[in-house]
Amino acid sequence: MKLTVPTMLTLLRIVLIPVLVVVVYLPFKWTNFAAAFVFALASLTDWLDGWIARRFDQYSAFGAFLDPVADKLMVAIALLLIVQQHPTIWMTVWAAVIVGREIAVSALREWMAEIGQRSRVKVAAVGKIKTIVQMLALIFLLYGVPLLGLDVFRIGEWLLAAAALLTLWSGAAYLRAAWPALRNETQPLK
Repeated sequence: MKLTVPTMLTLLRIVLIPVLVVVVYLPFKWTNFAAAFVFALASLTDWLDGWIARRFDQYSAFGAFLDPVADKLMVAIALLLIVQQHPTIWMTVWAAVIVGREIAVSALREWMAEIGQRSRVKVAAVGKIKTIVQMLALIFLLYGVPLLGLDVFRIGEWLLAAAALLTLWSGAAYLRAAWPALRNETQPLK
């Protein structure tokens, strides 16, 4: 297996997960900045690996498998850290919606691939918008302190709520696309 640049960037994103966890728990005043920076760097690698893969035709089966895993792990761990630091009902609800949708859509994609209809559940524009809003929300929440007179944490909360609602919308779009296959009772079941 040859490692492509996009796959190396994806692996870097996975390596940044324990770095994020350690940084969040360091007993220094600057850790919020460092945590936001680590997550922003990981988010940038998410965009960059896809751009490089498309631009330079550097696709690989391993990279195609690993990229969504790295994305979901990074987001889930960031949400876990944020909810642990700010255990409010709304923060927990938004995090649960986002993680729950990711699990459901991953299972739906796997099942659709198994029955040969993976192309029905492609990433849609609303999913890309959701990802951008979600990444910004998590960066703001990890940073969490006022900046230039802006209540960064409150902005992050509103962005996370928007990301959760976009998550529901995009999840419904995936379900709608897969519904004909889900309704078909003649599909073999395991």
